[in-house]
Amino acid sequence: MTLDTNLTHITSADEWKKILEENENVMICCGRMGPMCIPVYGIMEELEDEYKHVKFADMLFDLPDAAVIRNAPEAKGFMGLPFTMYYKNGKVVKATSSIQSMEQVRTILDEQFGKPQN
Repeated sequence: MTLDTNLTHITSADEWKKILEENENVMICCGRMGPMCIPVYGIMEELEDEYKHVKFADMLFDLPDAAVIRNAPEAKGFMGLPFTMYYKNGKVVKATSSIQSMEQVRTILDEQFGKPQN
């Protein structure tokens, strides 16, 4: 089962590991098709063309293998979905929970991965 988005879908811990190994900068949104998650997926879809140096992906929160994100130390006190993880060279550099605005996501991407090169 995957999420109804146009993002790359991660459906297993092996796929998660592979994406982190093959991409320097990765943003993964782990959630459901709910009111707090859908806006974040939309922002990611909108930014994908602009931030070509970042790999955007989603992962269904209820998958057993989503434990790689659900149980990450960085997600320890998270209450609201989605759990959004930002990875640089395979390491978590930022983690957020709950809904985020375009401005918030853009700020994190710029700070962690650098602004897009036009």
